[in-house]
Amino acid sequence: MSKTATSDLKTIGFTPLIYCSDQALFNVRAGVPIVDALSQASDLLFLAKSFAEDAAYAKDTDRHAWAAHYLTAMGKAVIDDVVKVLTPRPARTATESEE
Repeated sequence: MSKTATSDLKTIGFTPLIYCSDQALFNVRAGVPIVDALSQASDLLFLAKSFAEDAAYAKDTDRHAWAAHYLTAMGKAVIDDVVKVLTPRPARTATESEE
């Protein structure tokens, strides 16, 4: 990673989530500061944890489990998108640059 300040880094928007008919229904939006994105992911995962705990006790419905499932998918997508920003890409060779 270059010497870009972490506060200047933003999501790249390459990460899809929740598929229907083999197509991504949603994507992480590009341009969100990663600090804000990670804060949102933390909130989503906190809620997912709460719903998962509720699902363990509420045997009469599966709505808590589904809520946890979708919130977890959203949180994971945000984190995956941030990881793509923070992970250094391999250097290109001269041959790759000419293509």
